[in-house]
Order: sequence, then C-alpha cells, then structure tokens
Amino acid sequence: MSYKIKKAEFLCCAAWESQWPKGDQPEFIMSGRSNVGKSSFINTITNVNGLAKVSGTPGKTRTLNFFNVNDELRLVDVPGYGYAKVPPKIIAQFGEMFETYFTKRDNLRALILLVDYRHDAKDDDVTMYEYAKYYDVPVIVVATKEDKLKRNELKKNEERIKRTLNFDEENDTFIRFSSLNRVGVDEVWNAILKYM
Repeated sequence: MSYKIKKAEFLCCAAWESQWPKGDQPEFIMSGRSNVGKSSFINTITNVNGLAKVSGTPGKTRTLNFFNVNDELRLVDVPGYGYAKVPPKIIAQFGEMFETYFTKRDNLRALILLVDYRHDAKDDDVTMYEYAKYYDVPVIVVATKEDKLKRNELKKNEERIKRTLNFDEENDTFIRFSSLNRVGVDEVWNAILKYM
C-alpha cells in the first residue's frame, strides 16, 4: 500500500515547549548522525524537493523542526548528532530540548532512527535507540544509502546493525532505504501508519 501525499509543508521550528504546534496529530521524531541523509529522507518520503533544506554544513539544525503531512501527522526533525564545531553548551541545550519533547509530548508515536547502511551503528545511534526503548517508544530503523551497497552486503550489514543496536525484532521495524532510488518509501509509510 502506498500512502498518498496530498500536502507536505514546513510548520515551524521550536526551541521551547511553548512553541510546539497545538493539536493532537500523531508525531514521528527523526534522529540520526549529521551526515546520514535526514533532509534527503524527508524530501523523498514527502515527495517535495527542498521541503527540508539539505545543508553542506553538518549539524546545522539547532531546533525541533515540525513538518505537517496531509494535516494527519507531523514529522519532527531533531538536530543531527556526532558533529564537531558545536559548543558543548549548545549540545547540552539540544539534549535538554530533546528530553523535554521525548518525556512530555503525548503526540509522539515512534522514533525514526536513521543509520548509514554502509557502516555499523555508532555509539550515538545505540544511545538514541536505548533512550527510545527506555521510554517505551517504538523505533523505525531506516538504513540509508542502500544504493551504495553491493547485493551481497545487504543482509550482512543489516544483521550487523541490528546486533549493535540490540534490535527488538518483535516491536521495532528495520527498513532499507535509498533517496536516490526511492527504495523503502512505501515501507516507511506503512511503518508510520502502523504506529499511528
């Protein structure tokens, strides 16, 4: 089944709880390392070029960015992690903002965790995954850049990533994804609809 995108728009960026959008639309928060392809992921699944700005400077997002899809749900982009050149004080503020959202936002349905399919999950990815599991938030693991792997590497890399994350096969979802070839787009929407 493919989810029809009739409308996808940037809503707002919010640094504080008071700026979060009102209403009870389900929300799906997206996190991942700065160079994992989060903006490309958002543009690909919404089918709107330039909806999320693809930056040449990793770690440019410094707020929670809310996107409205079909007036039915919201995607929430959080600052990428694992980058240098950001003062520790700012990183601490990100952490606080993220924790406030994660612990207080009733709209939150699942975490979409983007990992680079070519590599093992990093410590930050593991921390993010464990954080979601601690708060009983389902995780949709999206392995990006699928097009850069050879066919014989797909299963092997998937197993390695799952092992590193201590992946919960029963409650979570793993999706192979490529913005370039649009691999995994329907699977992403099916997973999102499942957790709505």
